Amino acid sequence: MSADDQAFLDALNSVPRHVQRYSNDIANYVEDHVDRVARTLRDTLASADWIPESARPRPVARAPEPSPVTALPGGVYARVQEWVLKNKVFTTAIVAGLGASVYMVQRRKANYNKKRRAKRGTNGARLEVVVISGSMNEPLVRSLALDLERRGFIVFIVCDDVQEELRVQSEGRSDIRPLVINVSTSKLGNDGVERFAQLLQTPQHAFDTARAHYLQFTALIVIPTLTYPNSPVATLSPIDIQDVINTRLLQPILLTQAFLPLLSAPTSQHHHARPPPQPKLLLLTPAIISSLNPPFHAPESIVSAGLKSFTATLAAELAPLNVPLTHFELGSFDTNPMTPKNQLATLSGHSAEARTWSDDAREAYGGNFMRVAGSAVEKKSKGSNLRELHNAVFDEMAKTGWRAGGTVMVGRGARLYSFVGAWAPRGLVGWMMGVRRVERPLSGVSVSSTGGSDVDLEAGHSEGEYVSVQPGDDKEKR
Repeated sequence: MSADDQAFLDALNSVPRHVQRYSNDIANYVEDHVDRVARTLRDTLASADWIPESARPRPVARAPEPSPVTALPGGVYARVQEWVLKNKVFTTAIVAGLGASVYMVQRRKANYNKKRRAKRGTNGARLEVVVISGSMNEPLVRSLALDLERRGFIVFIVCDDVQEELRVQSEGRSDIRPLVINVSTSKLGNDGVERFAQLLQTPQHAFDTARAHYLQFTALIVIPTLTYPNSPVATLSPIDIQDVINTRLLQPILLTQAFLPLLSAPTSQHHHARPPPQPKLLLLTPAIISSLNPPFHAPESIVSAGLKSFTATLAAELAPLNVPLTHFELGSFDTNPMTPKNQLATLSGHSAEARTWSDDAREAYGGNFMRVAGSAVEKKSKGSNLRELHNAVFDEMAKTGWRAGGTVMVGRGARLYSFVGAWAPRGLVGWMMGVRRVERPLSGVSVSSTGGSDVDLEAGHSEGEYVSVQPGDDKEKR
């Protein structure tokens, strides 16, 4: 039998199966249709009124139809899962951001609580020496000095008179010592630095039978006075301007200049296994006012700008000598828990100062001066904990190599106000601080409103006399 014959026989054998299936389908369809017609006819006759009750067919009980299943709303987890599946890219970004935030918070917390201690000798003696240029009457200077002393440093406070020396000795700490350096004359300043350098070269003994060791100069920390007079430029006396320039700008520059030979000199190895790192120079200045340059803050703006330029220039000069210079731009810190009382005292002090001005100066500047004094920038609100500054200073002194030096912002508001001052319009900053346009312009210029000036613009005008310049005077002269 050929293959074609076998295929024909297979087709004939499959015909009965197809006929049977089609017959069953037709029979089932006819049966369902007849049942549906009979059910409809029975229901119609059972509900007809013209047929007697006894002759009516009984309705067949039907199986209850299944109730439609109502789709219940999914739970929160289901909805979140559905949203995640639809927004995979956005979900990945959120997870990455949260992970980075958690990592940064944990790292900052661990860094905040990290134990920081100065190096000590084999016999437990203190080795590292830090010199701080600042007044112990400043809360920030005193807090930093006490913290460094607790961490194991020997702290020297630069003093230029007997009163400051007694103030340092009144702390009663054997490792917080006065260092008399008067930079008013080059000879006195150099003598003080030479005495300090001689101390570093002198062997020290922790106790009588202890092995001799040498002190290690770690850092010079320069902290100019952080308080400045607030007044319009027109009412500043020449003596006030001269005092600000000398004490806040010139003195830190001269002190740094006096220490430059010691900072840039090669470190001595003595008995150490390796030579100590090069001493570091740290300069701490306020950053909020210098970033915004608001009205009535000319002294602080001038000094901050001068110190910033000086720091940038000096850093470029010291970089080839491998002397790190770090500029700390400070925000606000919580230096006194009695904040509300200090605010009231500040406002009352500004009001008393404004009353010493001439009538025209008060009319021109008084309103804006008091509004700026009461603005958020001037209010002594609670700032960052001083421990943040202590940790930042210690970490900067501990850095070595290319990581040392640069600019460090620390304290509440330092970064924010730096960004606002760089990008916000000047008019917007002034408006937010309460500066408004004065309708009546100033009709004269005060030579001295405080009686501190001995300079007269013209002969015949006494000290502190208000010189009035009328608009028509210039035309009459012509």
